[in-house]
Amino acid sequence: MTIKKHVPNVITLLNLFCGCIAMVFALNNDFEMAFYFVSLGIFLDFFDGFFARLFQVSSPLGLQLDSLADMVTSGVVPGIVMYQLLGSSSGYPKLGWAVEPFPFLGFLIALGSCYRLANFNIDTRQTDSFIGLPTPANALFILSLPLVLRYSDSMLVLELLTNPWVLVVIALLSVYLLNAEIPLFSLKIKTFSVQKNALQIGFLVASLLLLVFFQYAGIPLVIVFYVLLSVANNSRV
Repeated sequence: MTIKKHVPNVITLLNLFCGCIAMVFALNNDFEMAFYFVSLGIFLDFFDGFFARLFQVSSPLGLQLDSLADMVTSGVVPGIVMYQLLGSSSGYPKLGWAVEPFPFLGFLIALGSCYRLANFNIDTRQTDSFIGLPTPANALFILSLPLVLRYSDSMLVLELLTNPWVLVVIALLSVYLLNAEIPLFSLKIKTFSVQKNALQIGFLVASLLLLVFFQYAGIPLVIVFYVLLSVANNSRV
């Protein structure tokens, strides 16, 4: 029983470790490896809760530890990525200082993620669904941007993702969606009924198709589709 008690927390700490590694890669502009380690961290983040429920060892410590790990993997890392994107963009007002302050606006994402995670811990409404965009989904959206920029042949994409003002708008929109009072459906499938899980199954199939056809560009499309589908589902209910 003692070993089982620590399994979820060890998995959570591995999530944090992945976030730390991703930070190093992001700071070195290796966005692809940063994306992979954040994705691995998010994968582990799913399983810490799974094993906590399986072993019936959920605890307040695990809840706090989970949010602290997510703050790094899904909060600080996307903030660093946006900082790097803003720093490499052109056309923003430069003050000629040793360190230009404008790129630091990318860390608004880290601040918005921190507030969202703290609020999640005390919001009893988010047991079976989400209010606002989950930080892992937001992290995948932000970390996919430099990969879309790298592998896309579209001049429009190039112009948009190298425009500092577009990037600032994306950062601000990210902060808003993280903390907006928008109910988003959960992807957890709790029964084997196709009818009761039609929304989740339809979303997963559509997401797979987007990823197959658009590859890295499909990632932000999946996140946008998730938000729009949730809004449409809310208006129908």
